[in-house]
Amino acid sequence: MKKISLLLLLTTYSLLGQNSAKTCEILSKINALIQSEHYHPKPVDDSLSVYVFNNFIDGLDGNRNLFTKIEYEKLSKHRLLLDNYILGNDCSFMDEFVSAYQSALERKKKVLEKIQNEVFDYNAKDTVKFSKKSFPFELTSTEFERVWRKRVRFDILEDISKLGSNLDSLAPHFAKLEKTTKAKIFETYLCKLNSTLNSKKGLEYDLQNDLLNIFCSYFDPHTNYFSLDAKTSFMSSLSTSGLSLGLNVTLNEKEEIVVSEIVPGGPADKTKKFEKDDVILKVSNKKGEEYLVSCAPLEKIGELIFSDSNELIELTIQKKNGNILPILLKKQVMKATANTVFSFIAEKETKIGYINIPNFYSDFDGYSVQGCADDVAKEITKLKNDNVQGLVIDLQNNGGGSMEEAIKLAGMFIDFGPVSVLVNNKGRHTILKDYNRGSSYFGPIVVLINGNSASASEFFAAAMQDYNRAIIVGSTSLGKASMQSILPLDRNQENFVKLTLEKFYRITGDSNQIKGVVPDIALPVLYDSIVQREDNYETALKYDQIKTKAKFIPYRKDYYPTLIEHSNARLKNNARFNEIIAANVEINALYNDPKKPLRVAFKDVFKDIHEIDALWKKVKKITTTETKCIISNNSYDSEKLQYDSFQQESNTSKIKDLKTNPYLEEAVAILNDFNNLKK
Repeated sequence: MKKISLLLLLTTYSLLGQNSAKTCEILSKINALIQSEHYHPKPVDDSLSVYVFNNFIDGLDGNRNLFTKIEYEKLSKHRLLLDNYILGNDCSFMDEFVSAYQSALERKKKVLEKIQNEVFDYNAKDTVKFSKKSFPFELTSTEFERVWRKRVRFDILEDISKLGSNLDSLAPHFAKLEKTTKAKIFETYLCKLNSTLNSKKGLEYDLQNDLLNIFCSYFDPHTNYFSLDAKTSFMSSLSTSGLSLGLNVTLNEKEEIVVSEIVPGGPADKTKKFEKDDVILKVSNKKGEEYLVSCAPLEKIGELIFSDSNELIELTIQKKNGNILPILLKKQVMKATANTVFSFIAEKETKIGYINIPNFYSDFDGYSVQGCADDVAKEITKLKNDNVQGLVIDLQNNGGGSMEEAIKLAGMFIDFGPVSVLVNNKGRHTILKDYNRGSSYFGPIVVLINGNSASASEFFAAAMQDYNRAIIVGSTSLGKASMQSILPLDRNQENFVKLTLEKFYRITGDSNQIKGVVPDIALPVLYDSIVQREDNYETALKYDQIKTKAKFIPYRKDYYPTLIEHSNARLKNNARFNEIIAANVEINALYNDPKKPLRVAFKDVFKDIHEIDALWKKVKKITTTETKCIISNNSYDSEKLQYDSFQQESNTSKIKDLKTNPYLEEAVAILNDFNNLKK
């Protein structure tokens, strides 16, 4: 037995050594690429070491309930040495992290298995504390059972509280609900632990990927390492499947699968039960196969969803207010639309054209001319044929995309000239120009932006603002003014880095970096102050200005003060916008004010969970109130829609959304003011 144990031990350390050598090999290639090509490479020094260590530890034990204080202190000896290890091509420190993490996970599993059959006391007077900052490492080896009893009790009470909004109706059924909820929570915890410990490619591989990505993010938040793993294939397949549920999803900061988009006219949209940011908790094919998303491998979930034999899929989702809903969906073939740009006519006094650009997509493979700018040009032609008196270009929640498309789009609205200045790590300035004489549209334009308008959206909005070609309306944009490219680390193309190569500046020499595009007319936006912008990232590139040789002739803007004055007057008397302002005060307090310790008792937890119910109802009312704008299709689309039932459903959904859009209504009013000034 001793010989076998020793052999296993030696084999384990041999595998760890091989993995740490692989980590160093990739790190070395990443660092060489970054130091050579990154816009602002930084030295590998103690500052990097502290950043990587802190973020790596936070990723392993962000809640401070896995490692003891002694274990943390043992690992923290590496805190100022990681730079030396990396430069010395010695990544053996990873073996210690992997070993410590595996031991801590196995200990947590034993603790949970031990306490899961205990009868919990829900009359205890202990409390849980909340903090936006990380707690210190304070646990001792004798405290784990106490800590996890309290944590699981709190989770049980929280889940039961989310089952209904009336405490009196839940209380009589507490014993039954506690039994089923407790079983579910332990199942989730243990399932997730087993999934982590038995990871398909090994714990060492997962931690290596985390470390490499953290190393990259030290140079800026948009430089990232990635490999061709299950996450990439899963997320892409969910958005491109022929037989589809009509949902696009993403992973949030908690690694939860959340709804990012509901495709109009699709199965999910037809239920009218899905909303953006709903969390998907469980997936079932109604044949006995089901996976808890919190612990099942993503590839398993993908297999269940995309198998042709699984036409019916049940998704269990959790709403923002905590309610949990099982929803049965039947897949259908989703027809590809002419990419994603679309237009409508918004009418209030006059007919105004509306164009929505969800992202700056492009034909990256070069097989056709199809791209965002070309699609916008088609929509403009349709709207001009209906004699619209102005144009609203909606970039709200547009996260960016192809800069080439943004350049082409800006060129469609200015006659000729520079649109931006690119600067690389050598300090070389490249003036990006629109070389095509003439414009696609000469009428007045409003561009809508918000805190989620980023990168290429900001590029386009800034160019339109600098030329005074459009009035920018909404809230300040995200503040990302850098350009990335995906580069392979070697010929094998198994490892890649999305690398920040350049910064772009406005033709005035100013920058959108951190600052964002500041609207000419500011309107209140729900959640605006808590939206994560560029300046929330610790390693974001700094704001600066340059001297530029770009020469341009802006359009006149002497009418701006009058338009701004009229809009501000409407804003003061607009009930919807005043409700948004009032709701934001409550939202900001909820998010920013320190939260008091909470007693782990049913009444206390229930009250805490449902304190936001009234606020949530206000938000729902705000987002569903219809405006006085009449929304209709342009003549071309109206005729085409008669022969396409799928597009009819999609069209109805889009019109419904636009009817509740107060920003479109105000944009129309601004364009009406402009046209009245011209009379």
